[in-house]
Amino acid sequence: MRRDIEFISNGDKCRGWLITPDEGKGPFPTVIMAGGWCYVKEIVMPNYAEYFVRNGFAALLFDYRNFGVSDGSLRQHLNPWWQIEDYRNAISFAEKLPEVDSDRIAVWGISYSGGHVLIVGALDPRVKCILSTIPVVDGFENMRRSHGERRFEDLQEFLLEDRRKRFEDESKRGYMPFSSPKPEEELSVWPYPEIGEVFMEHKRKVAPLHEHWNTVESLELLLTYTVFPYVHRIVNTPTMMVVAEGDNITLWDLEIEAFRQIKSRRKKLFVIPKTTHMTLYKDMNRLEIVASEQASFLNEWLIRPYK
Repeated sequence: MRRDIEFISNGDKCRGWLITPDEGKGPFPTVIMAGGWCYVKEIVMPNYAEYFVRNGFAALLFDYRNFGVSDGSLRQHLNPWWQIEDYRNAISFAEKLPEVDSDRIAVWGISYSGGHVLIVGALDPRVKCILSTIPVVDGFENMRRSHGERRFEDLQEFLLEDRRKRFEDESKRGYMPFSSPKPEEELSVWPYPEIGEVFMEHKRKVAPLHEHWNTVESLELLLTYTVFPYVHRIVNTPTMMVVAEGDNITLWDLEIEAFRQIKSRRKKLFVIPKTTHMTLYKDMNRLEIVASEQASFLNEWLIRPYK
């Protein structure tokens, strides 16, 4: 069963869905889910949620402030700390719902939000399980390696120009593409043509509110982003990280290093072979492998011990 939900996060209304199993009696263990760079809730999250709900979990999916059906006047602006706050406010909302078992709340994220859930899980004791999928773990290193030394210099000059304009006149705030089909000619955040191809396909089929652009400041904030000061704080929370072998978008070697620094012994690294970052957005067979593994991990820690 799916119903619309909404909650306030720092003055703006976030909207989403609560999906509960058709069978069984609640309250249910619940997975809080939000997306990565410029996502709306319709992009792949329902595919993962289907597996969780099938295994006896409720799933709460939502759009961040400034995206999709949620409010927020600074559209397409990604402030990671605002998004992390939205996750925590989603937990505050969920734990009061009669359908939700407040003692069994998990957080799930993918790409940018795959990093967010590591931070949320490190900071918020209400999180009883973490599912991090192909996460961004170090924004600066990610951008430096993605753009290459020469284009990264151009990127930094571009950011500085936008900062100066914003200081003089906020109305001159700049915007830029999420990705570009011609990364050698046009600066974008993620210079991989395949990203645009896959996301535009989602926009045509299921996610009409997806917009493939963002504020320039979003990229500036990405360069300050890192999970490394936080992952060592995950001491006992069950944590699963999914890494795509050879992922050159969110950098699988950095992801594995972040996993290594998680102190919890109740952790699992799942490396899916012969799979790129974008495969998990277009190949439903590969997505199902990951979703099944994650559902099994959730079952191990949030259902079996309570039977």
